[in-house]
Amino acid sequence: MENTFEVLIIGGGTAGIMVSAQLLRKDPNLKVAIVEPSKDHYYQAAWTLVGGGTFNYADTRRDEKDLIPKGATWIQEYAETFDPDNNVVKLRNGENIGYDYLVVAPGIQIDLDGIEGLKDAINHDQVCSVYVNPEYAWEVIRNFKSGNAVFTQPATPIKCGGAPQKVMHLASDTWRKKGILDDINVIYPTPGSVIFGVKDFAKTLNKVLQRYDVQTRFFYKLTKIDPEKKELHYAYTKANENKCIVNEDKDIKEKLEGEAHIIMPYDMVHLAPPQSAPDFIKESPLAVENNPGGWIDVDKHTLQHNKYSNIFALGDAANLPTAKTGAAVRKQAPVVVENILTLMDKNVISDASYSGYSSCPIVTGYGKMMLAEFKYDNVRDSDPLISKFVDTTKENYSMWLLKKYGLPYLYWNQMMKGKM
Repeated sequence: MENTFEVLIIGGGTAGIMVSAQLLRKDPNLKVAIVEPSKDHYYQAAWTLVGGGTFNYADTRRDEKDLIPKGATWIQEYAETFDPDNNVVKLRNGENIGYDYLVVAPGIQIDLDGIEGLKDAINHDQVCSVYVNPEYAWEVIRNFKSGNAVFTQPATPIKCGGAPQKVMHLASDTWRKKGILDDINVIYPTPGSVIFGVKDFAKTLNKVLQRYDVQTRFFYKLTKIDPEKKELHYAYTKANENKCIVNEDKDIKEKLEGEAHIIMPYDMVHLAPPQSAPDFIKESPLAVENNPGGWIDVDKHTLQHNKYSNIFALGDAANLPTAKTGAAVRKQAPVVVENILTLMDKNVISDASYSGYSSCPIVTGYGKMMLAEFKYDNVRDSDPLISKFVDTTKENYSMWLLKKYGLPYLYWNQMMKGKM
């Protein structure tokens, strides 16, 4: 086949750029191509700060062409179907691209159809999301004065799972500084059972919730939004439990219909929409069978596909039981690179292994942040060097500086250039 590459990478986001840059740093003669349709590349980790009015949205964007590593071929087109038995990817324009090794890193898609009414409600009448339009989220937050402010999570995995909490904290701090927090019911419904999966970090976050007088609702699965009535509909998912929803906070006026159907009125709502692997991944032979998320079927340590040995996946679309963050990609990319290069050289993969490391820089207010680092099985995995100087389980001003200034610099100047 005329258009064949030694390494073909699907996706020019964080994962795709990192892998290509690291590969070419180790072997500049490799024939590498990146399939990525978008001309824009966003540092989405700053969108929560945009939603809190403390970061410029325009500064989160770069031209994709400026990030493609020297020596890589940029194919500005959509990948459409995979033929892994013949080492071919078909593009939307009908072109077939061959490969020796395939790296699949297409990111995650927002499923606005995953909740009834969401597509029509989003970005209108106080319904916002930093995942969709962080500037509108800040408009809603800064103009809000009283009533039910709901910050809600979906039942699916999402990128940066802590983002809804971060936005809630910044909003609450905004309202506290304005002196109107007492006029607002800040509510956090989640399908989960705890505020955070790692106890060392959950302890601090529970104190933050108390500081802002946040009303938590666990086992709440959002099923519908009714923008005309300004109501959120939830299914209560904890089995064999007394499902009475009358509690200590009667003023939010939630009500129970049937055995486990809760209706919660809102005056503003911030949503993390349901998310999944892109449709072209879900429908491909690369996805885990019978998995509604459509995640790519890879070994959680080697990141090698469980059926096709010359295919690797990383980033948000990979079926990995850890948080979907850029910090996770930073640890995944070197494993993929080392395994591919060793396969090329020795026909076996290397000893490189991914431990499940991820990190969630949780902003708890303006000038305050906690750096939650962990690995598989919710085991704390804090950086030993940083931990010598900072207790990362606590709120710190130094960690806020890292989030607002340090991490964006490292992203554009180190990660995107394959230097870390």
